[in-house]
Amino acid sequence: MLELSKISKLFNPGTPDEKVALNGITLKLKAGEFVTVIGSNGAGKSTLMNIISGVTKPDYGEVRIEGNVIHHLSEYKRSRWIGRVFQDPMAGTAPHMSIEENLAMAYKRGQSRGLRLGVTSRKRSLFREQIQRLGLGLEDRLGAKVGLLSGGERQALSLLMATFTKPDILLLDEHTAALDPSRAELITRLTEQLVREMKLTTLMVTHNMEQAIRLGTRLLMMDKGRVLMDLEQERKKDITVAQLLGEFEKISGNKLSDDRLVLG
Repeated sequence: MLELSKISKLFNPGTPDEKVALNGITLKLKAGEFVTVIGSNGAGKSTLMNIISGVTKPDYGEVRIEGNVIHHLSEYKRSRWIGRVFQDPMAGTAPHMSIEENLAMAYKRGQSRGLRLGVTSRKRSLFREQIQRLGLGLEDRLGAKVGLLSGGERQALSLLMATFTKPDILLLDEHTAALDPSRAELITRLTEQLVREMKLTTLMVTHNMEQAIRLGTRLLMMDKGRVLMDLEQERKKDITVAQLLGEFEKISGNKLSDDRLVLG
């Protein structure tokens, strides 16, 4: 489904700020896998997501989705395969447009767009049906500007938009980190529901170690541009945060220290 082969990325080469962001990453996700990714700042998590989505081009290596080589394609051309939710609730939607207009854009992701009516009565009925799944009452506010929604409501809408056309790959980039605990838990529940019901192949970056263990079918621990640990479901389901930290320290020889890491 998703294959990364020997992906490397170096920022600011030949300068005092030179940094190896990714160092020969090889990774394969099977269809329907839900993989969580944990690691401290500078581990390479965001660069990995950006290379998959097309924001950043690798210096070396190959990215494939469904057998298609995509690492040379622009971000918008990859949108036919990829849905993404960002940490910032403001990033995934157009605030000056209505809820239904945002959903109309998501509905056309990866397709050609012409000069025709974006929101028809048939589409409005579909949007109402889909947004009811969020359980937030937004189906009665389809004409409301998205900029008027709360952060949690916007992130829920972003999640729905990213999954609307059942993408081959769903990228979740710390998508609960900017929310208060109650809204973060709501978005987490919605994520689990949508991924399970739609059988989405998902890669989720998080700083919450308990969340990384609890969610998904597989866990990756990154450090200094490499994947240090790759835990399949059978091993992941019984591991504790303390054991995960111990494994990391044993493999890397370093303590995992990051003010943003949440242990549980």
